[in-house]
Order: sequence, then C-alpha cells, then structure tokens
Amino acid sequence: MASLSLPKPDLAAHRESLMLPMPELVHVLASIIGKKLTAFVAGVKDTRAIDRWIEGKKSYSEAEQRLRFTYHVVMTLTAHDSPAVVQAWLMGVNPELGDRVPIRLLKENDLDQVAPLVLSAARAFSAGG
Repeated sequence: MASLSLPKPDLAAHRESLMLPMPELVHVLASIIGKKLTAFVAGVKDTRAIDRWIEGKKSYSEAEQRLRFTYHVVMTLTAHDSPAVVQAWLMGVNPELGDRVPIRLLKENDLDQVAPLVLSAARAFSAGG
C-alpha cells in the first residue's frame, strides 16, 4: 500500500504569506507580535515605518521578504497558541535552534539559511515537540 504524503500543517500560512497584500500582512503581523517586534525583524529603527507600510507605502525588498517569512512562522504558531506565547517563542532561547533566539536569527542572518531551521522549530513547537 502506498503511503500518502500529508500536506504540512502550515501550508495555509505559507500561502497567505505569499498572497496577502503587504499592508494587510504587516497589519496582521503587528497585531499579533506587536509593532516593535515587527519593526525589529524588518530591520527598521522605529515603528513609524510599520504604520506607513500598513497605510500602503512601499516597503523595502529585504524587509518584505523577512516580514512575509515571519508571517508564515507566526501564523503557524498562532494556529495552536496565543499571541503572548508566539511573542515569547520568538524572543526566547530555543533548544531546537541551538539555543539561539528565533527573531534574532530572522533579522540578522541570510533567510535562505535560517528559514528552514526556524520553520522546523516552529513546526516542532506547534506539534508539542
């Protein structure tokens, strides 16, 4: 009997992260993790940039990539936990990530390298692992 490959539980989050218009995506992200963490991961110094992006101003290309991926992670976690838990997960030392902090990895490193690690850690956390 052939085994069926089940879709990853965060497939909807991935799809939304790609399809949502940036103003809506930034608004949702800021409402869940707060404007300060949203600004931090985007690499901007203050939250006024977040407000401008929510209003429809163009975001920076690299910031947009980081925010879209962070949205994917946040929505994966939000499916099982409260915004407070999601914020704590993002800011806490994570054993799945070699005792590194997820939000720092997302802000300070090449997304191509850290995205699979952070997403895997988020999936493990959501699964109770």
